[in-house]
Amino acid sequence: MQLHRRRFLRLLAGVPGMLAVVPTARAQAYPSRPVRLIVGFAAGGAPDIVARLAGQWLSERLGQQVVIENRTGAGGNIAVETVVNAPADGYTLLLVPTAAAANAALYDKLSYNFIRDVAAVAGIARVPNIMLVAPSLPVRSVPEFIAYAKAHPGKVNMASPGIGSGPHLAGVLFAMMAGIDMVHVPYRGGMPALTDLIAGQVQVLFVNVPVSDHIRAGRVRALAVTSAMRSVALPDVPTVSEFLPGYEASAWFGIGAPRSTPVEIVDRLNKEVNVGLADPTVKARLAEFGGIGLAGSPEDFRRLIADETDKWGRVIRSAGIKLG
Repeated sequence: MQLHRRRFLRLLAGVPGMLAVVPTARAQAYPSRPVRLIVGFAAGGAPDIVARLAGQWLSERLGQQVVIENRTGAGGNIAVETVVNAPADGYTLLLVPTAAAANAALYDKLSYNFIRDVAAVAGIARVPNIMLVAPSLPVRSVPEFIAYAKAHPGKVNMASPGIGSGPHLAGVLFAMMAGIDMVHVPYRGGMPALTDLIAGQVQVLFVNVPVSDHIRAGRVRALAVTSAMRSVALPDVPTVSEFLPGYEASAWFGIGAPRSTPVEIVDRLNKEVNVGLADPTVKARLAEFGGIGLAGSPEDFRRLIADETDKWGRVIRSAGIKLG
């Protein structure tokens, strides 16, 4: 048997480029069936919107349907576990949200280590949160809001889509940097929180779902966006960092896969995502809710995840936020 194996390897070595062709052939064969893109949050929110946009262009580029599958629960952990435990063949992918970076510090016990167990494939977009206040609140700027909160300590109710969510952490970071005290009121999702903000039941909400119509109609007031730069969707709305230098708390999204996914599959997916992000139609769709493309290599996206995991871990530990 060993003689036959050695003879076979010598024959391969004598054929120029034979071994190099094997990975290429495997990449060209992928995908041969539909691909699942797992989203850890309900339909209608920013993660789902981004996933469906990405799924549409990847379906066109890959020649196979990319099926969006919402696996909600545990702050996105159920979706991550689904992907971590899936075969590393490129047919089960994860819509990676900002929560992936926060959950390592929010949860005492996880069945996975995100950075170790999920291969970074490609960044998709950064989306700013918008700092909204109820129209009844007598403030029209971030400095006025900070002054109001300092004059009414513990009287300002801050809504969020849930404990440990991106918008919640954006509000916590804002309060820490501004030196104010707000009461956190968690909801089961962004839309119920927005509904109560419009009704005046809460005073402030950091949110990353499309709200331009509500702003234009005067149902809510936008004080700032949380990204480092002003949003193309709301160019007249300042950034929080214009008043609190160094503040940044935008949401971001990308695609991950089970670790040990073949590098040629990761590279193929990365290439197709980047092609999509360069498409004017995709750029316009992202811009509708303030999104900016995150084109780059798998390593670029891995570095973003690591940096954000460190950043939000420090905020969570400092604020003493825990989920279980």
